[in-house]
Amino acid sequence: VRLVESGGGLVQAGGSLRLSCAASGFTSGDYAVAWFRSVPGRERERELISCKNSNDRDTYIATPVKGRFTLSLDSAGKMVYLLMNNLRPEDTATYFCAAVGYWPSVGCPDTERQYSAWGQGTQVTVSS
Repeated sequence: VRLVESGGGLVQAGGSLRLSCAASGFTSGDYAVAWFRSVPGRERERELISCKNSNDRDTYIATPVKGRFTLSLDSAGKMVYLLMNNLRPEDTATYFCAAVGYWPSVGCPDTERQYSAWGQGTQVTVSS
């Protein structure tokens, strides 16, 4: 599985951005995708923001971004989006798209080591 992110940038607090992740190489219809982020000074730690199982209507959203961020997956399973509204300075981070190519379980993986494919990361900076 190959993932390529785009859409990061600089935005003022209260603004919006949409991150995109182009996915290729899925060979199974049972997979999971996610967005993680790592904040400045803690680059080795990646925080799960949102994840989704390809066969599940439900999407997990982390508490700090609930009501502001939305993960969506296009019907072809080739694009994963993260719509970020009402951005705050504390959302400043490098955002990573992740996927696991075979996930037949309910829900989605909640730790980074469960994901086998990663994008290169895209920087989001929110100014106050």
